[in-house]
Amino acid sequence: MTQRVHNFSAGPAALPEAVLEQAQREMLDYAGTGMSVMEMSHRSGAFIDIASRAEQSFRQLLSIPENYHVLFLQGGATAHFAAIPMNLLGDGSGPAKRVDYINTGAWSVKAIKEAGKYADVNVAASSEDTNFDRIPEVSKWQLSDNAAYLHLCSNETIGGVQFHEFPDSEVPVVADMSSDILSRPLNINDFGVIYAGAQKNIGPAGLTMVVVRDDLLGDVHPLLPSVLNYKSQAAADSMSNTPPTYGWYLAGLVFDWLLANGGVAGAQERNARKASKLYGAIEASNYYRAPVQASARSLMNVPFTLANADQDKAFVAGAEARGLMNLKGHRSVGGMRASLYNAVTEASVDALIDYMQDFEREHG
Repeated sequence: MTQRVHNFSAGPAALPEAVLEQAQREMLDYAGTGMSVMEMSHRSGAFIDIASRAEQSFRQLLSIPENYHVLFLQGGATAHFAAIPMNLLGDGSGPAKRVDYINTGAWSVKAIKEAGKYADVNVAASSEDTNFDRIPEVSKWQLSDNAAYLHLCSNETIGGVQFHEFPDSEVPVVADMSSDILSRPLNINDFGVIYAGAQKNIGPAGLTMVVVRDDLLGDVHPLLPSVLNYKSQAAADSMSNTPPTYGWYLAGLVFDWLLANGGVAGAQERNARKASKLYGAIEASNYYRAPVQASARSLMNVPFTLANADQDKAFVAGAEARGLMNLKGHRSVGGMRASLYNAVTEASVDALIDYMQDFEREHG
C-alpha cells in the first residue's frame, strides 16, 4: 500500500483518513443498496437519508438555530461572490444599494470586484497598504449609514490573515468562511449569511455550504440564476437541481468524524496547538519569517518566507523528498505556505518543523 504523505495543500485539502477509509468501504455498495452513492438518485430514499443526516450533523456542530437555512449548493465561493448581492439586494430596479466590504486580501478583492456589478460597494477598511499583513482596526472602519450588509472574509487562504473576533454590526454580517469553517465554535446569530467552499475543512471541491437567516430570503435580482437562488433552494431542500451528491455524502462523513472527535471545540484546540508549534518554530529561527502580524495570524494557513528566496526551489524539493507536499506559496505572493486544516495531523506539523530545522542548519 502506498504510504500517505503529509499534505499541506491549501485546497483541495487533506481529508481525514478515517473518512476516506469509510468511503472506500462503501464505494461499491452503500448500506446494502448494491450501488455507490455516486450512482444513486438524489430523489431516492437512501440519498434523502444521507442528506438529512449530514444537515443535522452540521447544525449540531455549529449550533445553528431553526431560523437559519443550511444549503448544499455548487459553484464554489467564487460563484457566491455574485450570488450574495443578487440574493440580498432586491430586484435591482432602483439605484444601486450600498454595501460595506472589508478588504483583507486576495479573496476579499475578488468579492469586492464581483459585488461592484450589482451594488454600490463601500470598502470600509483595507489592509492593502501594508500588503495585507493584518486586520484593519475596527475603530477605524468607515461604515456606511445605510448599508444593506457588511461583508468580510474570515480567513484569507493566500495571505494567512484571520479574524479572531467578529465585529458587532447593526446590519447583517456576510462572511466568506471557506478556509476556516468548522475549525472553531461560532455564534451563528452574529451572522446573516455564511458561505464556504467545501474543499478545505468540509469535503471535496464542488460543494458549497450556505447558511442564511430566513428573514434575508426576499426579493432577488431578476438575472439571478435559479440554481443560486437561496430562497428557491431552501424551499427545495437544496435540490431544485441535481446537487453535488457525492460531495454531500463525504461532507456528512466529515461532520460525523468531527462530532466523534470533540466537535469544533476539539478542532479549535488541536488547530491552536498545531499553529502554535509552527509559528513558534518560525519565530525561534533566524532563517524563516512570518509576514503576518501576530494578532491576525491564521490558524489555518501559515505563510512564511526563507531568508534567501533563491533557495525556495531547493526547500520545496527537499520537502517533497520527505513526503511534505504542497508547501509552495501561492503564485501571487511567493514563499511557502503550510495549510493546517482540521484533517492535518500534529504529526505532520512535527515532521515539517523537523525538516525546516534541518534545512536551516544546512542552508542558513
